[in-house]
Amino acid sequence: MWNNFMDAFYLNFIQDDRWKYITDGLKTTLTVTFFAVIIGIALGFIVGVIRSTYEKTGKLKILNALCTVYLTVIRGTPVVVQLMIIYFVIFGNVKVDKTLVAVLAFGINSGAYVAEIFRSGIMSIDNGQFEAGRSLGFNYTQTMWYIIMPQAFKNVLPTLGNEFIVLLKETSVAGYIALQDLTKGGDIIRSRTYSAFMPLIAVAIIYLVMVMIFTYFVRLLERRLRSSDH
Repeated sequence: MWNNFMDAFYLNFIQDDRWKYITDGLKTTLTVTFFAVIIGIALGFIVGVIRSTYEKTGKLKILNALCTVYLTVIRGTPVVVQLMIIYFVIFGNVKVDKTLVAVLAFGINSGAYVAEIFRSGIMSIDNGQFEAGRSLGFNYTQTMWYIIMPQAFKNVLPTLGNEFIVLLKETSVAGYIALQDLTKGGDIIRSRTYSAFMPLIAVAIIYLVMVMIFTYFVRLLERRLRSSDH
């Protein structure tokens, strides 16, 4: 049994340096996730502020309508479809790097969910905080920036961490545009060796380990935030 395992391991990972499909795919997955998170946070922050400003003051009506359409479309359609539309339709006649397409697709998708996270964080702050800012002579923008946003950002940090974990796993569908991410790397090995068990289990284990590591840091962050409240 051990010899069979070693033979299968050699065939799937050692022979022809097939392990590089996994390492190169992991690098691509982490790159896409990292930059998609940055885009998602930036886009989500802007949309979240616009929506919460409209709910509190009634201003930015047109921008809020555009944001509502964006949220409805992005959250109402699968990320795989969005990925393929961006690659095959929007950039269909343009030679573009597939990693960039994946970053844009997953960043735009994540931004819709991050926007609601930020909006809920802002709306969770008591209105008395706004009144306190006004009593200090701050206008609405200054009150938001100096008083509301620091508290809201602290409240939503753990949720943002969980969104990062979700995004990491969602990037596994990047193979639909032939991007060689971690999942695609395992699938390439399977197509070369006609052995599905070991390469796909290896991919699953790598995802599991990464999620466990990130989950640990999110929980550590939550404990520190709770302790800072006392």
